[in-house]
Order: sequence, then structure tokens, then C-alpha cells
Amino acid sequence: MPTTGETLNRVLDRAESLCQQRGVRLTAQRRRVLSILCAAERPLGAYEILESMREGARALAPPTVYRALDFLLEQGLAHKIESLHAFVGCTHPEHPHASQFLICAECGRVTELEDAAITRSLTLAASETGFRPSRPVVELIGTCADCVLKHP
Repeated sequence: MPTTGETLNRVLDRAESLCQQRGVRLTAQRRRVLSILCAAERPLGAYEILESMREGARALAPPTVYRALDFLLEQGLAHKIESLHAFVGCTHPEHPHASQFLICAECGRVTELEDAAITRSLTLAASETGFRPSRPVVELIGTCADCVLKHP
């Protein structure tokens, strides 16, 4: 969900504070990438982020964005939506968590959930088969409530 104005500033300030607590730096480039992700209407690919960063700025190379994204993912400030090969800002980065995403196939909006019951169920099912997940992410593709109302 896009974040605007004062809310975006709070998200960025919270990210800055979390980075300071963790002893890492939220550089200007990393902050800009996070800002772009949080303000976006939908998940963005690395090259879309790069294009947004180029507006009114000096020429940037793709590795700049990929390094920033790697940092944001490592710090839990962003998530990768695997099925879309795109990224979103995290809505609750204060603690590590397994995320679930509701992805609207109509409008592209992504809603992040953190449902402990889903996490427990998947962890148990994986454990019973001897599977060890490395990144417990669930992506559910369907139609959001707004799009259902538009196209009943």
C-alpha cells in the first residue's frame, strides 16, 4: 500500500532508527530506494526503481539499486515478491517475520500480512516432511476487495 507525506516520513524515520539500533547505515541511496518502494502503488522491479532514481539525478547504474535492495532485504525493511520479481517496503520491520502477501491480479496491489497461525501451520507441515524452509514467504494471488467491487 502506498505511503504518502507525513506517513512516509515516519516510515523512513523508523527505518533510520532501526538501522542505528542495529549498527548499520541507512545511506541516502538506501533511503531513496525505500522511499520509492513505500510510495509506490504496486511492487516495483529493480529497473523501475532505477528509473525513479534517475529523475533529476546523476546517472546511476543497476548495481546501485541492487546493493540498496540487498541491504533493505537483509534488514527486513523490504520484501521480494518472488512471483512478480519485484519489491515492496515492509509494513512492520521492527522484528523478523515470515510474511504472507495478498497479490491482486487485477490492479497489482500487494497487502502484507503477518499471521502467526499460517506460519505455524506451514512450519509444522514442513517439519513433518523433513523440509527446512530458508525463506518462509507465502504469496496468494487473487482479486482485492476494491477490484471485486468494480468487477462483481
